[in-house]
Amino acid sequence: MKILIIVTHPHLSESVVNKNWIAALEKHPTRFTVHHLDAVYTDGKINVPAEQALVEQYDNIVFQFPFYWFNCPPLLKQWLDEVLLYGWAYGSSSGKKMQGKKIALAISLGAEEADYQRSGKFKYSLAELTRPFELTFAYVHADYKGIFAQFSAGPESDSQFNEESAKKYLSFLEQL
Repeated sequence: MKILIIVTHPHLSESVVNKNWIAALEKHPTRFTVHHLDAVYTDGKINVPAEQALVEQYDNIVFQFPFYWFNCPPLLKQWLDEVLLYGWAYGSSSGKKMQGKKIALAISLGAEEADYQRSGKFKYSLAELTRPFELTFAYVHADYKGIFAQFSAGPESDSQFNEESAKKYLSFLEQL
């Protein structure tokens, strides 16, 4: 079954890991549809009906983004606020368009995994920090499948690190 990958990265041209993930996904166009929000909405004005129509075509959706200030980039937050509307995603007999869809997150993080522990630099796990996503997807009755996380992702990442990261990401997607 084909997977919709919704990518949000305000500085994709400077990214190493996310660009590598996208390149790996684009090698399999029959398995993945990559939708770049930042490329489509350069003016920040989201076409809600078009986004809803796109989402309705897929049973498996992954939101791919870098972790910014312990959250997603602003355009993804805007997308969630504007696309997951009452009467479409939840709240009425017709508001069931997200129901049962498998949803996951693919997140790149510059810090090390040890930093995201109670005893670490940030004092919270990634699962704790992304709990609002989990709750959002539960609220719209989607099937939240968790997170693929690549820690220590940065401009200094070497090609072997990036290749391994892409392989792990593809493997994660196969499990959805």
